[in-house]
Amino acid sequence: MILASSRLLLAPWTERDLAPFAALNADPDVMRYFPKTMTEEESNALVDRLRGMWADHGYGFSAVRRREDDAFIGMVGIQKVLNPAYPFAPAVEVGWRLAKAFWRHGYASEAARAALAHGFDVLGLDEIVAFTAVPNLPSQAVMKSLGMTRNPTDDFLHPLLAEDHPLRPHVLYRLKRDDFQR
Repeated sequence: MILASSRLLLAPWTERDLAPFAALNADPDVMRYFPKTMTEEESNALVDRLRGMWADHGYGFSAVRRREDDAFIGMVGIQKVLNPAYPFAPAVEVGWRLAKAFWRHGYASEAARAALAHGFDVLGLDEIVAFTAVPNLPSQAVMKSLGMTRNPTDDFLHPLLAEDHPLRPHVLYRLKRDDFQR
């Protein structure tokens, strides 16, 4: 399935996406708010898992390409959060990860808005969440631009990170279908 916005296409993963996605995942600036950068093998394994989510659920994180020149810019989409270690699970999250060259162009918000519209309008979801490490202010700004709201009582310690990991404190944002501005 392909989702489109005015400047972007959210599309199924192809072999041509692997190398630029691996480069994105190896970039320390892009991965600043993640536990570590990824090797090419780890990045390719992530794509395999993302493809599996699409196969299992009919949606997931997609490869994102710019319409004007077909440039791969990153991944954006919605996916299920089923791990009961997350205090808000089960849920559906919206997320994004873009190559540094494509930051500050409004692409994350634009692509996420397309994914949210699909989740609310096509899949009939009532709520979609987003979460990130406390210091990740750029992602929090995207969440706010999408109309998502944060209740500090929902903030949590990431269950998959060590107790002393500096990125363990996370914020959770929520968006209800009725509050989504299309």
